[in-house]
This record gives sequence, C-alpha cells and structure tokens, in this order.
Amino acid sequence: MSDLPTNLKYAATHEWVRTESDGTLTIGITDHAQDLLGDVVFVELPEPGTDVEAEDSIAVVESVKAASDIYAPVAGTIIEVNEALADAPETVNESPFEDGWFFKIQPDNIADLDNLMSADEYEESL
Repeated sequence: MSDLPTNLKYAATHEWVRTESDGTLTIGITDHAQDLLGDVVFVELPEPGTDVEAEDSIAVVESVKAASDIYAPVAGTIIEVNEALADAPETVNESPFEDGWFFKIQPDNIADLDNLMSADEYEESL
C-alpha cells in the first residue's frame, strides 16, 4: 500500500478531496483506484457549471481493463476540469494525487466533508 496523503479526505468510492485555500475542492482518484484500473487510456470529465449532488456519477475513467464511474464526493458546482487529461490520460496513473486530478467543485456546504474518511479510515476500509 502506498502512503496516503493525510491532508486529503477520501470517499468509499476511491475519490480523494483536497480543500484549496479559496474553499474550493479538488477531486481525483486514489493510487489504489488507479492501480486497480491499470493503464488509463481515456477520461470523460463533466462540464464546468454542472451542479452535482453527493454520490452522483459525474465522470468516467477508461483503462485497458475497464471503465469506471467517478462520483461527486460532495454536492456543489463543477468550476474547473483538468483539460490536460484529454491529451495525457496516463497522468492519472503517474500522478494520481497531484497532476492527475479530475475536477474542482465549489461545494454547497463545506461541512459535507465531515461525511468523508481520513487517510487512516480509508486505508482501513481497503
């Protein structure tokens, strides 16, 4: 098991959430998730401006093994997507916690983060 960043929150569906200084949230998938998927070959991202509810399926990641839904960990509005993944989807494999992020959300309620797991809780869930 790789070291999980402790500054992030985690969803049971293997998304990670980083709170930015402006209160927005950056979302990606965990190292565990990308490892299970194998080589990522395509990422379908949501449109900026899309309103989402927690646990909505809002993106798809395709690998040589399978396609998998990506879920919104909290309710809010998509404000940005990682356009670089269109040309370099393998970034999800190479840098899942940094350059391989998927999208950013302006959360409806920052307290929704309390429903997510800490790094220790996520690791235990695996």
